Amino acid sequence: MMRRMHVFISGRVQGVFFRAYTRETAMTLKLTGWVRNLPDGNVETVFEGKDEDVEAMLEWCKKGPPHAIVNNVEAFDEPYRGEFHNFRITY
Repeated sequence: MMRRMHVFISGRVQGVFFRAYTRETAMTLKLTGWVRNLPDGNVETVFEGKDEDVEAMLEWCKKGPPHAIVNNVEAFDEPYRGEFHNFRITY
C-alpha cells in the first residue's frame, strides 16, 4: 500500500544538515517528496512511498541526524498522490 505523510519537525533542526540527511534517508528508503527549512526555525517535509518505508522515515524524523535535537514531530497522513519523481531539498 502506498502512503503520503506531511511532517513538521521542531527543535534544533536547522544548521545541522537536517535537510541533507532527510534527503539521503528518504532516497535510501526509495521515497519521493521534498524537505525545506521554515522561517520559524522548523523543518517541513512531505514524503510518499510504501507504507513500511514511510513509517521508517517518520521514525527517523523523530531522531534526526547526529547533531539535531528534535523536540516535536507533527505528522499528518494525506491522500497518496504519486506526484513526485524524486526526493529534493526545496527553499
